Amino acid sequence: MKALVIGAGGVGRAIANIASRRSFITSMVIADRSLSRAESAVTKVNDSRFSAAEVNAAELEDIRALIRKADPDIVINAVDPRFVMPIFLACEIENVNYMDMAMSLSRPHPHYPNTETGVKLGDEQFARDWNWCERKIFALVGMGIEPGMSDVFARYASDYLFSRIDSITILDGSNLVVEGADFAPSFSIWTTIEECLNPPLVWEDGRGWYTTEPFSEIETFDFPEGIGPVECVNVEHEEVVLIPQKVDAKKVNFKYGLGAQFITTLKTIHMLGMDRKDTVDVQGHAVSPRDLLAASLPDPATLGERMRGKTCAGALVKGLDKAGKPYACYMYNVVDNEWSMSEYGDQAVVWQTAINPVIAMELIHKGIWVPEGVNGPEWFDGKPFLDLLESYGTSWNIRDEDTKGITL
Repeated sequence: MKALVIGAGGVGRAIANIASRRSFITSMVIADRSLSRAESAVTKVNDSRFSAAEVNAAELEDIRALIRKADPDIVINAVDPRFVMPIFLACEIENVNYMDMAMSLSRPHPHYPNTETGVKLGDEQFARDWNWCERKIFALVGMGIEPGMSDVFARYASDYLFSRIDSITILDGSNLVVEGADFAPSFSIWTTIEECLNPPLVWEDGRGWYTTEPFSEIETFDFPEGIGPVECVNVEHEEVVLIPQKVDAKKVNFKYGLGAQFITTLKTIHMLGMDRKDTVDVQGHAVSPRDLLAASLPDPATLGERMRGKTCAGALVKGLDKAGKPYACYMYNVVDNEWSMSEYGDQAVVWQTAINPVIAMELIHKGIWVPEGVNGPEWFDGKPFLDLLESYGTSWNIRDEDTKGITL
């Protein structure tokens, strides 16, 4: 399989590191706005199948030109979600397959942002499904860790564990700390702000999609493998869009284990207007406050040596098991930063994200997953995906949970 990866940040570099250990990749181009950054990613893998290129992910024609030059079987979008649509549309025009880890951005309801949806995450992509089907190409969207592996868990639970699903809550938490830093997010602050300060999205059977106030429904969840209790809140996330389309569940939501201090910091960022995407004039220069904030903070990809702890992604599923008895479980994947740094040189959060598109590419290459048009991870049987995790050096687990409140 010939792949073009757009974005040589933490996730893009981790994709290259992981893919270099898999024989199904025949060639991979790593492209970035900074050619030197792309070249650095290629130098690290020291593999003749890999090469570097320069591209501006905001410019449709620039992306199209690179696609024609690289002639890939698939384009992997490994940049911030604000660049989803230029890359997505470039692939559509050039008739090439596409994969991303975050979907097209939402736009809040103009009058009732905290109760009703406006444009949802991924709406712009799914609206073009017909054209991708007609062109006989595919877009596998939301194929990171969350969304991605979390959606695979939801589909697996539906197929193999449950006869009725009352609720699916995707729960993300960690005990990661960055030594010497009071505030150093382990993932893109641009994306973190987008997820956490937008109105959270919730799905309920009979009501459909709706929104709530940011940081709603705070609860403490005890994460496995020594991570422990973390305060979690509703945030906007793609799983809430994707899962209800293929999994019959009465409720779907996403909760991020931010912790009290992180939540306070994000609220302060919002209060000061530093989350704004539109530009302001600063001594004659147009500057986006969010871009300025992102540029001021450490690059998450560089934090691995100073980072300690584990990160966990999973799905808490409640309902009735295949025998019709009350059942609840948390399906999860944990990555220890010490392990990912020693084995790959990538910090835990970016490695945990990057592994999933590579596994998906392998399943597509083998003909096990056969996408058509615009698809999410839960469009496919989850078992082959989960069966591959061990060969990639990681694992998944199921922890039984309290069945209180589940009725027959």
